[in-house]
Amino acid sequence: MTKFDVLTVGNAIVDIIARCDEDFITDNGIIKGAMNLIDAERAETLYSRMGPALEASGGSAGNTAAGVASFGGKAAYFGKVANDQLGDIFLHDIRAQGVHFETRPLENTPPTARSMIFVTPDGERSMNTYLGACVELSPEDVEEEVVAAAKVTYFEGYLWDPPRAKDAIRDCARIAHAHGREMSMTLSDSFCVHRYRDEFLDLMRSGTVDIVFANKAEALALYETDDFEEVLRRIAGDCRLAVVTMSEEGSVILTKGERTKVDAISIPSVVDTTGAGDLYAAGFLYGYTAGRSLADCGRLGSLAAGLVIQQVGPRPLLSLAQEARRAGLI
Repeated sequence: MTKFDVLTVGNAIVDIIARCDEDFITDNGIIKGAMNLIDAERAETLYSRMGPALEASGGSAGNTAAGVASFGGKAAYFGKVANDQLGDIFLHDIRAQGVHFETRPLENTPPTARSMIFVTPDGERSMNTYLGACVELSPEDVEEEVVAAAKVTYFEGYLWDPPRAKDAIRDCARIAHAHGREMSMTLSDSFCVHRYRDEFLDLMRSGTVDIVFANKAEALALYETDDFEEVLRRIAGDCRLAVVTMSEEGSVILTKGERTKVDAISIPSVVDTTGAGDLYAAGFLYGYTAGRSLADCGRLGSLAAGLVIQQVGPRPLLSLAQEARRAGLI
């Protein structure tokens, strides 16, 4: 029997979010709209230049786990923090949201990861991430009984940056498939795809990963083409189930024999796009593990993504279960 609907695995990061203008991005050499990996010195410099900021637990897969739990699903999470103040914040937040999280923290350095996120007036977010303790996630942190008890194990492509995390993911895939479960991944961002394109394609084509999430830019980067129709055709052939999001144009859900288009929800304005893809995956996987149709899974994903971009921060402030009931989706 399954104890969890979704287990997510990712970089355990505390987000430090501040608004800024376009000049700040340019003046500080930040790549807009991307996740920029930085060292400790750069982290201190950017933090000293930030305006008033909001601190909140984040990390892509952690956001997805929180979203699944907000829908009423049973979620678990693997991720590495240190035994420090930011680690305590992360631990408290994710457990308070109803997510199972028992990964043992580091007792020494490096410290808990943090991401300085600068939100420009157009709602775009530019992330500057010091991975810290994240790089210590390893096969020793894989709780075999949790993987075996989760319907879907989902991980973020960002985990391909710290080397030992790759081994942890491969262990998760072996355990999951041995127990008849499924593996899922998000491509994370187009820069991440450029770094690991061949490895990501191998994960898909080898059957290590069953379900893939990507936004349009990531999917185009994966196949190194500007022909989006070709991308949709190829990604459908490379994995059992693919979900490609397209911002305000909605999403496309693909299998080898079926294509389902889902509209985005209508919203009054975009406040902060942080976590949009993470929450889309949460809604989709909540529906998927509950046995809903692919179209309904996409609608749940669109609802969660549309709600989170109307607030500051990557985790839902409203109950997604209540919002889904209000929308007639559950």
